[in-house]
Amino acid sequence: MAELDFARIFEALPSPFMILDRNLCYVAANPAYEAVVGTPLAALKGNNLFDLFPNEGEEGKRLRQSFERVFATGEPDTIAYINYPLVLPDGSVTNRYWTAVHVPLAGPDGTVQHLMQNTVDVTELVRMREATMPPYGSLSAATRLIERTREAEAASAEFRRLFQEAPAFFAVLSGPSHVFTFTSDSYIKLIGGRNVIGQTVAQALPEIVGQGFIELLDRVYTEGYVHSAASQRVLLENDPGKPAEETFLDFSYNPIRDGSGQITGVFVQGMDRTEAVRAARRQRLMIDELNHRVKNTLATVQSIASQTLRSSSDFEQAKRALEARIMALSNAHTMLSDRHWRDTEIGHLVRQELSAFGSEQVDFGGPVLVVNAKTTVALALVLHELAANAARHGALSVPEGRLAVTWYQDDADQLVIDWLESDGPTAVEPTRKGFGSRLLHMVVTGELNGKAALDYGSGGLKARLSIPATAYEEREARFD
Repeated sequence: MAELDFARIFEALPSPFMILDRNLCYVAANPAYEAVVGTPLAALKGNNLFDLFPNEGEEGKRLRQSFERVFATGEPDTIAYINYPLVLPDGSVTNRYWTAVHVPLAGPDGTVQHLMQNTVDVTELVRMREATMPPYGSLSAATRLIERTREAEAASAEFRRLFQEAPAFFAVLSGPSHVFTFTSDSYIKLIGGRNVIGQTVAQALPEIVGQGFIELLDRVYTEGYVHSAASQRVLLENDPGKPAEETFLDFSYNPIRDGSGQITGVFVQGMDRTEAVRAARRQRLMIDELNHRVKNTLATVQSIASQTLRSSSDFEQAKRALEARIMALSNAHTMLSDRHWRDTEIGHLVRQELSAFGSEQVDFGGPVLVVNAKTTVALALVLHELAANAARHGALSVPEGRLAVTWYQDDADQLVIDWLESDGPTAVEPTRKGFGSRLLHMVVTGELNGKAALDYGSGGLKARLSIPATAYEEREARFD
């Protein structure tokens, strides 16, 4: 028997056939196809189908998705009913209805290199249906079939749209190598906008190789195992050139079975829980920090109370001093609580401690320097003691007195705070150190590992506090 000439058979087929490459460019078309589209093969070959016959509507999307499924799965795909208008050479448009079958064509290495389409024009059946719609006649069997097909495809398209736009993420993986054949919008967002259709999981998301997920997919595909996880950690490289980011997912892998019960793929669904996990971590850290701070605060209050009562012979005066010191501590805690115990701008802290005095007596300013929580509490106590001493004995005890508070970063990257009183009573160094002066040195030198220099002059007290850079950071702008 003579060998068949398949090229001649292709040319002689009465039904329209054409072949596309993976870029959806024409490779071949038989005369029947040329006649249907009104375009010779010479004008088709090498050109993209959608460039020659554009269709941005829903039907065009269905056609493109069918092509993608064939190239991704290596399996034939059929569109039972599709409306696709054609622009004729004279510029007129004819509205045609088709049944399309798409068949994969493998290359020498076994991978799908081309796609062959065979179409059947069902336009006349559609027109017959429109002409015989009740009350003018009864639907033919073929017309009823077309109508049922349209309804089924419309329902399928609606389900697909719901999956596509759902807030949870979904993906469909086909075959033993887990080829992406569907990804929802939220899944695409999860993986950084990567186009993964037609690629295996290992090809599309190389960073997850070695994290155990491909092994899980293999088990689901081979054993029918259903896997689910909550707040599972996964590293995804969604920003080229940058390290993989820690992501946390609630997800499940479910086997997909065909009509005979054979597993054909894996259905992936889940939710991105990264922000919730991070929020829980922050809350845990905040609770731990709060517990630590409460213990420290209670110890500080105990010390303040003990030292205040021990260094004062006047009970009422001691009571007022104790209340004022605890209030300063409370105000610092309130400021930190409002900022979730992260940090505080030193300018806000100074303004809070000097808010009881008018701008005609007090002036302060400096760059925006942010101090940490520990330094905030310590400086609140120190600034309170300096302000209380100025109000009782120093420049703020007389109407003509003045106080200037400035802060800056010196050449050694230390935070320097200058407290300058002027036009007030002469500052006299005490012969016996009270709790205020002891607290100042204890906090600055002991707790903050800094230095405190006091100068008792005729115009009032001058103090310079120097604090290491570990207690603060510099921000742009300036606080005045």
